[in-house]
Amino acid sequence: MIKPLSAAIGCILLAAAGAGHAQQADSDTREAARRDAKTLDRMVVTGTRVATSIDKIPGAISLVSQEQVAHTLALTEDATAVLARTVPGYAESSQAMSNTGETLRGRIALRLFDGIPQGSPLREGGRNGTFTDMGLVGRIEVINGPSASEGIGAAGGIINYISKVPTVEGHETQLTTRYSTQFGTDSSGWKVGVNHAYKNDAFDMLASASYIDRGISYDGNGRRIGMNTSGSVSDSEARNLYFKGGWNFGEGLQQRLQFSYSDFKIEGKANYIQVEGCRPDPVECPEPTTNTSERGSIAGALAEINDFRQAAVKYSHGDLFGGTFNADIYWADQSMRYLPEDGDDRQLVKVDDNFDEADRIYDQSEIVSKKRGLRTSWTRGDLFSVEGLQLRTGVDLVEDEAAQRLAITNRLWVPPMQYSSVAPFAQLTWDIGPVTVSGGVRHEDGKLDVDSYTTTPFRNSVFVQGGGLEYSETMKNIGAIWRVTDEFSTFVSYGEGFGLANIGIPLRNISVPNQSVDRIADLDPIIVTNREVGFNWAGADASFGASYYDSRSPFGTSLSVDPVTNDFVLARAPVRIKGLEANGEFRFNEQWKVSGIYSRIRGKTAFWSSAPNGDYEAGGLNKPLGVLDVNPDKIAVSVTWNFIPTADVTLGATTLLDRDLSGSDVRSFDNRSFSYVENTEGYTLFDLGVNVDTGRYGKLTVGIENLLDKQYILSWSQVPGFQNYWAGRGRMVSLTHTITF
Repeated sequence: MIKPLSAAIGCILLAAAGAGHAQQADSDTREAARRDAKTLDRMVVTGTRVATSIDKIPGAISLVSQEQVAHTLALTEDATAVLARTVPGYAESSQAMSNTGETLRGRIALRLFDGIPQGSPLREGGRNGTFTDMGLVGRIEVINGPSASEGIGAAGGIINYISKVPTVEGHETQLTTRYSTQFGTDSSGWKVGVNHAYKNDAFDMLASASYIDRGISYDGNGRRIGMNTSGSVSDSEARNLYFKGGWNFGEGLQQRLQFSYSDFKIEGKANYIQVEGCRPDPVECPEPTTNTSERGSIAGALAEINDFRQAAVKYSHGDLFGGTFNADIYWADQSMRYLPEDGDDRQLVKVDDNFDEADRIYDQSEIVSKKRGLRTSWTRGDLFSVEGLQLRTGVDLVEDEAAQRLAITNRLWVPPMQYSSVAPFAQLTWDIGPVTVSGGVRHEDGKLDVDSYTTTPFRNSVFVQGGGLEYSETMKNIGAIWRVTDEFSTFVSYGEGFGLANIGIPLRNISVPNQSVDRIADLDPIIVTNREVGFNWAGADASFGASYYDSRSPFGTSLSVDPVTNDFVLARAPVRIKGLEANGEFRFNEQWKVSGIYSRIRGKTAFWSSAPNGDYEAGGLNKPLGVLDVNPDKIAVSVTWNFIPTADVTLGATTLLDRDLSGSDVRSFDNRSFSYVENTEGYTLFDLGVNVDTGRYGKLTVGIENLLDKQYILSWSQVPGFQNYWAGRGRMVSLTHTITF
């Protein structure tokens, strides 16, 4: 298996040696471009709406560069894998169409694409991480910790995927082709992607199209991996169309009108069905096996899909009443369909002692959501003629709709829900010499309407009266950053975030008659507060940063697995999460660079929430948050060797550490005892990437994911759940060719 790989790498290295001299003449141009890119990498627009240097923002911000995105794409097309490798607080990649368990600092993050929310806060379906072709993503801006700056749903932070922008005058086309394999039957995959950019003084545009075909996946033992019940990227095909065009006009070209459209769909090919394995048990399963896949299909089943479409119009004015004005109008239509399941909650009649197994059916859920919104901001510096005093203000409007159905039998599972809000905000920032102080407020004035509905037979077919809930919350933030020297800065910050619980879960789980939507406590909002302190140091050849945070929500959310139904259960109780993050980079010389990240997160919640009738208060923070919410400790390190100016090798290693959690409590009201135990086993994976720029013949890349072909169980699969015992992906070898003309 290694011999073809060795030959491929050898050919690339030989090509590099011949191309090195031919490319030397362009080295100065490339170095200038690198310096410009490095400057841009220090700017962020997420959460501020205008380009702001990160050394003036009090908080932990992760900027994932285009180079880091490209390095991960050399290994895998998984859209969230780059975050797991580069963002300290981001959890393990699920390696699936679903991003179940992929939290940021132990909480759900708000995912944006060019500032537009993906998915729906009304019914978090765990599919918001796969919505576009990563080949057109120029950078990713990550705001770590709760934030209300971009709207609801950012309890863990904000992840904004930003599309590439034209940088070269005139026309430029980039063609990417990729082949990958695990050397197993039907494991091959391939990609073709084209990006075309055009730029002049007044107009620029980017058009992109791609197609990806993925084969089935194998684990380190050479065994096919089971199809993920929430959706697999294995045995799938994805296509993406994207267009963005902007026109600069007016005096000094200070005004801009831009239109963008994205159409992305990933769909299962339905060649395989899952065969459930069994977890280690001395009686039930003395010889444990993970889930696997076999050829076949389920009669009547529909393909699992992520189907995301969005459009946006942006207007900006660089000098409106002495400030910069931005307005974005957007629309999005999204559909997420899951694999068919035959669980008790999917049946046409209630499963009880009289249930006839011959009547058991497969059904599959589908979440649909639509949203429309308007985002505005106006920024003015030197406010009231005070040097360094800046005001950012604006208002955001949003209308969000979502519902969930059982698609094969066309039954309602979660009723249609509509959320609308008006959110004005104001933020003041003051540069006082080496210190920047900022603070502001955002007021969320929203309303939730839920239609009347009847639950499934599994939940006793009870009628639930629809209704409306109003939300009115004001979120505050304040912070300061002190640039002690040109190289060293320290910050302290306090911020609040606003979100809605995963409303669909409590709504579909109602089983008691005479319920009304406006009396369900689980629909109350999530208010998260975050206190953080940290520092950053950046020298000529090295950089290092670290932060410590304490995140609290008095009526938060956590996920657990019901031991009876094996379905997810949403718990509403106090939550507190504390964590430490660090990142660093060191350049030994022009040829060698090492970088790394570290994250340690610990969370606690209560075993019970307060009684609706007031009989008892919520429990103490004695239940540890498990892997479905909080990721085990993570260390990721990479070493890059530029052995010639036009070629480099990167060796990376990511480690998740072992973790043992336990907790217990006794409720004095009824002397009921509670306990929780969770043990997860860590693992280390190595990756290798080799890049060679041959100049006129393009760039060749060999990527090897899981270099040592390690057999391991994904951390979140180590917790018992419905058919969720999956191994991680074994060694995958990919060859990518990119040419620009």
